[in-house]
Amino acid sequence: MKTLSPDKRTGSAHRLAIIDGHLKKVRAMVEQGAYCIDIIHQSQAIQQALKKFDEQILQQHLTVCVARDMKTGTPEKVTGELIEVFKRI
Repeated sequence: MKTLSPDKRTGSAHRLAIIDGHLKKVRAMVEQGAYCIDIIHQSQAIQQALKKFDEQILQQHLTVCVARDMKTGTPEKVTGELIEVFKRI
């Protein structure tokens, strides 16, 4: 089921493209034998960017999907999904 509005999808896709660019840079750094600490810094930046991406998707999920499903009577499904997400954090 599509839940992201077109503008949110565009923003999310753009953010992922930036992350992908950073990942390619890290891959090149590894292949070129770059200084380990520099590679770690870039890797940490990617992880932070992914964390921010996850936060934005979760916010959208809560405001759209969870709100809708709570109104339509499927709170057990919603709470179960959210519990599984938070178990992985």
